[in-house]
Amino acid sequence: MDWYFSQLHNRQKIRKIMLVSDLPLEAFEITRYFTKDLPERLGVGLVVFDRFKPNPDYESVVEGVRVFKESGCDAVVAVGGGSSMDVAKCIKMFATLDEGQNYLEQEIIPNKIPFLAVPTTAGTGSEATRFAIVYYQGKKQSVTDESCIPDAVVMDPSVLKTLPDYQRKATMLDALCHAIESYWAVASTEESRSYSAEAIRLIFDNVFGYLANNPEQNEQMLRAANLAGKAINITRTTAPHAFGYNLTTVYGVAHGHAVALCMKALFPLTIDRAFVSCNDSRGVDYLEGVLREMAKLMGCQTAAAASKKFGEFVDGLELEKPAFSEGDFEKFTNTVNPERLANHPVAISDSEIKDIYREILA
Repeated sequence: MDWYFSQLHNRQKIRKIMLVSDLPLEAFEITRYFTKDLPERLGVGLVVFDRFKPNPDYESVVEGVRVFKESGCDAVVAVGGGSSMDVAKCIKMFATLDEGQNYLEQEIIPNKIPFLAVPTTAGTGSEATRFAIVYYQGKKQSVTDESCIPDAVVMDPSVLKTLPDYQRKATMLDALCHAIESYWAVASTEESRSYSAEAIRLIFDNVFGYLANNPEQNEQMLRAANLAGKAINITRTTAPHAFGYNLTTVYGVAHGHAVALCMKALFPLTIDRAFVSCNDSRGVDYLEGVLREMAKLMGCQTAAAASKKFGEFVDGLELEKPAFSEGDFEKFTNTVNPERLANHPVAISDSEIKDIYREILA
């Protein structure tokens, strides 16, 4: 990091950095670099912005932009999980827009504000994507631009040492679902599949050491999450993510846990329908080949065996399913993102959504 900031300081005369995080910075050894070492070595000022909650709202981002400008900041550092990354990305993208208008209604103008990310979970892969999520009047909005991808990423396994067990499992599941979804996505490419393949391999090779909080496996899981993020940056996600958002919003289930519950139900459905309702223009033979390749990456001989392995893997983590009421299914039916369903490798009709949710929550 010294090299990165020294170059910035010499080339762009960086004077003050905004550090965006919703976490207690004293919990991480690496944050000492930003709060003490960097100011002392280079004389660079620091402003900490932490006034936001998980699933950040638009008003918090507007406040962050105001603080960025009024404090004279000229670089952004994000330390945290997906929410910290989302807020930092939006601050970077909105800082050069017209503050007199709603930022979400303006066209993003790429800027050269330096941006470094330090992910503190091995899951979202947000440090590798062009997407940022913010909630406006209670509704999720996706802000997208290549310019919000960080210039540099620091993967420090020590930040995972104090990660709670539930978050450790849920974020790993998010990375695994990113990799699987990207691999079979309609928008997949040779490049995206190479990222996904390596992510899947790393997750299954390192899962036990990671769950035991071993530093070496923590580092490998950070790599896996980053690779899965690079994959979905190309392809976006598919049906499990589209179905999963409701479980998080309504029941408060962690995002990765919610998506994994949906993947468990949608994986066998995808295999069963590959021949009869293929959604991919490359054809049935292509899709069935992709499913076979993915099975091998998971150490299985067939796609059906891979689906079963995934289900047993999720069950083995012993994560509690949410309690639900009958009325929830009606609400869910009309709120599944059709764009994500269009990217799924097999067709899913609106009339089937309710029954699929019943399977997910059964």
